[in-house]
Amino acid sequence: METTQAITAGHAVLETVIGFMGIAWSEKGLIRLCLPERSREAVERRLFRHGGVSRSTEQPKWVVDLIASIKAYAAGEDVDFSGVPVDLAGVDDFRLAIYDAARKLGFGETTTYGELATRAGHQGLARETGAALGANPVPLVIPCHRILAAGGKIGGFSAPGGSTTKEKMLAMEGVRLGPPPSAQVSFGF
Repeated sequence: METTQAITAGHAVLETVIGFMGIAWSEKGLIRLCLPERSREAVERRLFRHGGVSRSTEQPKWVVDLIASIKAYAAGEDVDFSGVPVDLAGVDDFRLAIYDAARKLGFGETTTYGELATRAGHQGLARETGAALGANPVPLVIPCHRILAAGGKIGGFSAPGGSTTKEKMLAMEGVRLGPPPSAQVSFGF
């Protein structure tokens, strides 16, 4: 008879080359992801601000794999997070549709809030799409950093560092925002 019971919910703080990040999971999937902070303590404070985060640090295999993938992404590797199980219990149908559409964007692929709303079946709701993405509990896995304002402008970002963090994440994926370099600069004379 087995006397140990598997713990299926937990949290982890990980150190990456871009800072400390955190994740929390339930028995159904990822429930929180905290983007880079300067300290382990800051990440833990952010994680535990939300209900449902377990104090357990025991990691199921999929979490071990996810941590390795997050570290690889932070180091600049092309990582696909589309297969990561996500537990979005309590999230309304509109946000679920927006998050599902966002998860279809690949590494380095961007779209606008308006286009994402259309892809999710909610044409004309760009502002509401932005609000939904601002409430995204698992950024990176639901890649809200890949959604831009009209005209290719950066748009908002609710993670630590705001739009600067968003721009850095996009740059890591090879996405350059802003005007192209002048012809004189690009030819070196």
